[in-house]
Amino acid sequence: MAQDRVCVGAIAGAFGVKGEVRLKSFCTDPGAIAGYGPLWTEDGRRSFDIRITRAVTNGLAARLSGVATKEDADALKGVQLYADRSRLPGLPDDEFYHADLIGLAVFDTGGTALGTVRAIHNHGAGDILEIHAPGRREALLLPFTQAAVPTVDVAAGRIVADPPEADE
Repeated sequence: MAQDRVCVGAIAGAFGVKGEVRLKSFCTDPGAIAGYGPLWTEDGRRSFDIRITRAVTNGLAARLSGVATKEDADALKGVQLYADRSRLPGLPDDEFYHADLIGLAVFDTGGTALGTVRAIHNHGAGDILEIHAPGRREALLLPFTQAAVPTVDVAAGRIVADPPEADE
């Protein structure tokens, strides 16, 4: 997938019997996803214009261009949707798109390599970086806070982290 696109949502399946989909938006303002279109599949082979029809439990109901039946909508379950980066709003200096953090090398404040960011999770209390390193059996999970991650340099491809001390 091209680096000039960012994942902004996913299709959770059909909603009703008339071709609507249940849409999970990964945007700060969930409804803003419709304004970033057309949205693309990860492989870039299909694109969709989106019209939000209403809010539903755990997401939004939406109409996608080219999706007319429940079967069409069901076939898209699990498909992630990507927006052209140029259509997304700019971010302040201390905010980042998750896509920009994945793959960055992570070093401690002394310069020792800790690993590479493989994923970012958020279970409601803030973002958590999942960091993997060769030879380490388990991932290092690090809160993505100013105290734990004082420096992010996307252009240089590196993060400086100050992990909290482990309890003995």
